[in-house]
Amino acid sequence: MAKPGRPRRAPFGFQLPDGAGSAEFWVVRHGESSWNASGRYQGQTDVPLSSLGELQVQALAQRLSDQEFAAVYSSDLARARLTAEGVAEQLAGKPPVQLEPGLREIQVGRLAGLTSAEITSQFPEYLEELQRDPWAACRPGGESMRDLFVRSRETFAELRERHTGQRVLVVTHGGLVRVAVGLALGEEAGRQVWSRLSVGNASITRVILGEHSGTLLGFNDDAHLEHPLDTRDGSGPAGLIT
Repeated sequence: MAKPGRPRRAPFGFQLPDGAGSAEFWVVRHGESSWNASGRYQGQTDVPLSSLGELQVQALAQRLSDQEFAAVYSSDLARARLTAEGVAEQLAGKPPVQLEPGLREIQVGRLAGLTSAEITSQFPEYLEELQRDPWAACRPGGESMRDLFVRSRETFAELRERHTGQRVLVVTHGGLVRVAVGLALGEEAGRQVWSRLSVGNASITRVILGEHSGTLLGFNDDAHLEHPLDTRDGSGPAGLIT
């Protein structure tokens, strides 16, 4: 690798997934979108990056500059694709961004475009169901978290088989980052913790995924957003902490 790290070591008495059948994924959430900025649920609605999101992509690209990845995959939604393209330009070899619809965010159905207050007013029955069973509750006209887990588990398995023994960059959405953590910890653990995971825009989560096991290497790393960005005239915007 262009910037090698220390060898992966499992805690004493445990083992990392077999390298011959596993792959290391750096799973990135897209930069802030215009609907993230306005507090609206978006799901699979194709929403562009906000101006802050574009700056976050620059900071992320600088953080990953000259890193080597066997491949770069992205959700085909614009906010993820634009993030991936901005980062890939700075990676070693400038790998092409391969679009993967299986990396799309959870389908939120009729919640798309609504704020939390509007959802509370218009869909009280859904919120009650969500309280009873947050894993299986379907968004009105959309998916449940269980649906998303099953769908994207298949996508990660395909990518793992395609890139066994390699390191892959995946640019996707908050729901998929939670799935990656669940795959690393085990489905039951993922089911218990997913709703308590806060995933920041342009953050990096690293996992090793094997056929039957996984390891969480790092979660929600957004240290690259804690400092001002330099601009051409030397004056950089501050306050990039998400």
